[in-house]
Amino acid sequence: MAIDDDPAEIGLLLYPGAQLAAVYGLADLFGVASKLARAHGGEAARALRVSQWQPDVVDGTIKCIVDTHPRLRSQPFVIVVPPSLSELPAPEVAARLAGWLTDRHVAGATLCSVCAGAFLLAETGLLAGRSATTHWGHAETLAQRFPDIHVDADKLIIDDGDVITAGGLMAWTDLGLKLVDRLLGPTIMLATARFLLVDPPGREQRYYSSFSPKLRHGDEAVLKVQHWLQAQGTQHVTLPAMAARAGLEERTFLRRFRRATGLKPTEYCQHLRVGKAREMLEFTSRTVEQIAWTVGYEDPGAFRKVFQKVMGLSPGDYRRRFAVGSA
Repeated sequence: MAIDDDPAEIGLLLYPGAQLAAVYGLADLFGVASKLARAHGGEAARALRVSQWQPDVVDGTIKCIVDTHPRLRSQPFVIVVPPSLSELPAPEVAARLAGWLTDRHVAGATLCSVCAGAFLLAETGLLAGRSATTHWGHAETLAQRFPDIHVDADKLIIDDGDVITAGGLMAWTDLGLKLVDRLLGPTIMLATARFLLVDPPGREQRYYSSFSPKLRHGDEAVLKVQHWLQAQGTQHVTLPAMAARAGLEERTFLRRFRRATGLKPTEYCQHLRVGKAREMLEFTSRTVEQIAWTVGYEDPGAFRKVFQKVMGLSPGDYRRRFAVGSA
């Protein structure tokens, strides 16, 4: 919180390809929060100031193009790098904006990103050695391009104090509410969430992501097994059967499979089974015990433990939240 009564300024960075729906949505969310804060605490209550920043088309300098409080001196408490619906920000664009973001950070601003915006924050070097999240579909690319970042795409929000990263495209709602909580307090945050009919922060991105196996690793023997598992399922699959399908000795198969896919064969099969189970939980009325047996678990208890580990929700909680017609 500021030591004076000026509204806390949140700057939104409009880089090439930035999703304008998120920019305008965040501006509206902060506007709603400010109105609720005034309604709760009177005209003297703390409000939020929103500014929008964009590279100049002529000289590339970052300039303020919109400001809800233009007569006040600009000193953003927070800078938000929004998501993108187009391709990932080009490295040269990210590098050009990194200097401005670093300067804002040095001046005391908290830097935040949503989805592909994490690539711009990564260019500053401020994420090195830290945990960060992005859209689950971009996680592997972010980890490859910036190996010194601990990418955790299961998380929808990772708050590291002076740097906050958010996951998928719509995670701007979670980030916006987290910033309202930080700047205006939990009462106004919850009131804003209720007004906008959105969930308060606390969800996990893995509830919504799907398992995307690595298939472009170049190991033909491993790929043969992956295709086999996808085609015939994992209900009665054993390690010897997978090694035999690959034409490899078991220890060699284990080593090559993990190197190619990033997972042990047992973990890989768990993800495939959980993916099939999710589909049945969403679209059928089968019991959890029936689903466990169908996807290859004789012990429903073991299935529940694996499902909870992979998804962060129990099968019953997942069904209540995502089953067709559950709303």
